[in-house]
Amino acid sequence: MNAPLKAVASSGKREANLATTMRDIGREARTAARALALAPPAQKNRALAAMAKTIRNSRAAILAANADDRAEAKSGGATPAFLDRLALDAERIEAMATALEVIRKLKDPVGTVLASWRRPNGMRIERVRVPLGVVGVIYESRPNVTADAGALCLKAGNAAILRGGSESFRSCRAIHAALVRGLVEAGLPASSIALVPTRERDAVGMMLAGLDGAIDVIVPRGGKDLVDRVQTEARVPVFAHLEGVCHVYVDGKAKLAMAKSIVLNAKMRRTGVCGAAETLLVDRAGAAKLLKPLVTMLLDAGCEIRGDAAVQAVDGRVKPAKEADWSTEYLEAILTAGVVDGVDAAITHIERYGSHHTDAIVTEDQAAAEKFLREVDSAIVLHNASTQFADGGEFGFGAEIGIATGRLHARGPVGVEQLTTFNYRIRGSGQTRP
Repeated sequence: MNAPLKAVASSGKREANLATTMRDIGREARTAARALALAPPAQKNRALAAMAKTIRNSRAAILAANADDRAEAKSGGATPAFLDRLALDAERIEAMATALEVIRKLKDPVGTVLASWRRPNGMRIERVRVPLGVVGVIYESRPNVTADAGALCLKAGNAAILRGGSESFRSCRAIHAALVRGLVEAGLPASSIALVPTRERDAVGMMLAGLDGAIDVIVPRGGKDLVDRVQTEARVPVFAHLEGVCHVYVDGKAKLAMAKSIVLNAKMRRTGVCGAAETLLVDRAGAAKLLKPLVTMLLDAGCEIRGDAAVQAVDGRVKPAKEADWSTEYLEAILTAGVVDGVDAAITHIERYGSHHTDAIVTEDQAAAEKFLREVDSAIVLHNASTQFADGGEFGFGAEIGIATGRLHARGPVGVEQLTTFNYRIRGSGQTRP
């Protein structure tokens, strides 16, 4: 159900109307989830192909809506990094459509037999992938999540209830309208992908309460305030997503040219993404050759650096780091930097200040690399590669709903497989239990 905004926002009985609207969305999503769970792969793939086509055909409408969103955000004093997360252009719209096509080509996970075995009494047991049901996705800033989340849930046989950020409200509505046209063209329920039709914050609370049992799992994608609220208030399971306090550790045996390339990309490619590096750690054993070139490069690129005493000593432009800086997700051109005594100290620092999201080591020492990969307890750990590869598309998933940093069910990019669970199917021949 997609009630018009005015029906919710203009009534004197706004709260009651909102509650009714949200319950209707939940009920219709639950019905759609049943249909999607039984839908053949070919039908879901037809919908994804149609959705990619309608996204491309709706480019002008999406860009116009996004222009209004960006103008409103800019007038409200949004930072450049925030505006970058919000912005759509022809290239990003094409990337959305392409992601839908990649998801369409993925193997359908529903019905996959994960394991099978026969018991001594002759019963055959199978563990089989099945959809989660109804997935609630609460996200901020990035309107492309509307397409990514809707498509991934659809491929995995789930209905989706999407609540985009108020700052991207118009853009999300335009994208959602295109998705619905694709669903209808393929003969699937329009309510398979629902968008909450209001900016009212109370709608988030209703989703976190589960919409009378309609929602099976919540996926938050946004800043610390959103994630804290979700984890505090949710009465349904949550795919945990903490901040992206991501580190790059440059080991003493790193190649300077590679280190410079990786560090610059990890921080400055896009400062507003959750995989952007927020802390640079340099091995004291290699600081004489590595530290100053890395710091100078970042400063010259327009990145503010807040460093410890050793980092401050190499360039007067470095500001002193406060204790809180080491655990801060800036999401802009600011970086905390420090010198540590080798890989063990780097691992200890990351464990203390990190968020278990994404961390990287740059080194030619294979033993140090393997130790880092084995001992850093993060969802994504990289050797000689930028932290900005923390993205479902880069993993071959087509897209992602978010990066899960918890340990239960899903970890890392949440793609199609992570949006399923399993059941056990047992085939007998009359067995009874003694």
